[in-house]
This record gives sequence, C-alpha cells and structure tokens, in this order.
Amino acid sequence: MSTGTLIAIIVAVVVVLLVCALVAWQVARRRHLKTQFGPEYERLVEEKQSRPAAEHELREREQRHDALEIKPLSAADREKYAQGWSQAQERFVDHPDDAVHEADRLVTALMSERGYPTKGFEQQARDLSVEHGRTLQSYRTAHEVSDRSSRHQATTEELRGAMVHYRALFDELLHNGGRPRE
Repeated sequence: MSTGTLIAIIVAVVVVLLVCALVAWQVARRRHLKTQFGPEYERLVEEKQSRPAAEHELREREQRHDALEIKPLSAADREKYAQGWSQAQERFVDHPDDAVHEADRLVTALMSERGYPTKGFEQQARDLSVEHGRTLQSYRTAHEVSDRSSRHQATTEELRGAMVHYRALFDELLHNGGRPRE
C-alpha cells in the first residue's frame, strides 16, 4: 500500500470519527435540553417550527438563568407564603375570582423573593422554564384563566383548575425547586 493511500485512509477515518463525535455531541445536547425543559421543549419546537431555532432559544434561556441570583427561601419566608396560600384557598369558596388573582399575585411575589425577575409574563415564563419546565404549562394555563377571569369570562371549574395549576408551581418555588416534605 502506498503512502498516499495510507494517508487518505487515515484522513477519512479521522473525518468519520469527527463527524460521529459531532453527531454524538448534538444528540447529547438535545437530550439535555429535552430533560431540562420537559414539555416546554416540544412546545417551543412547535411554536418556532424549527428544532434548531428552539434549541438556540433554550440555550439562551439557560445562559440568562445562570446569570440570575436565585436563592432559597428561609423557613420563616416559606411559612409566610404557605399561610398566604392557605388564605387564598379559603377565599376560593366565596370569591373564586379573587382567590385566583391572589394565587397569581402570590406566585409572582414568591418568584421575586427567590430572585426571579417579574416584569412581563412571557419573560417570567422563559426564566421559569429552566428549572420549572415540567410545571410551566400549568402556570401558562392558570395565568390565561386568571386573565379571562379579569374579564369575567372564566367558569368556576376553570378557576378551580387554575388554583390547582398555580399550586403546582407555587409548591416548587416554595420548596426551592424540590418537592414538599411530608
């Protein structure tokens, strides 16, 4: 075998290995984003109608989130918010619209207390998606019902569902991203 042929084979093998490594890296990155963002990954792919565009935005969200100073709550703050939530739930029986608006306010206040920016719902959702991708659709649904409730266009059953949806995110935020302790 000539030296030229041997060099060509070596170059071809190196190129194939580099392509395989690049594909493996992209697959791992995609798997990471799907795991990290949960249902938000597929929602954004559908919205953007482009997997690369969606993945680019999700990486940007991760970078923005990394720059935030998200902090855990103290036990006293957790108790204060838990009491506020209990009061909102009690209010639901007689004033479901007010209770849902209070739940929205509590979630926003809790986000702020933890260090999340709270200007504009869509930015809130983008910031939350990094650590709370699994409950983000619940938050979006609850917020939409709350908006319709402001215009007196939500049914009591929708308001009840909104309280359940708000509670899912509220619990994650209240317990610093973890599950509540039994």
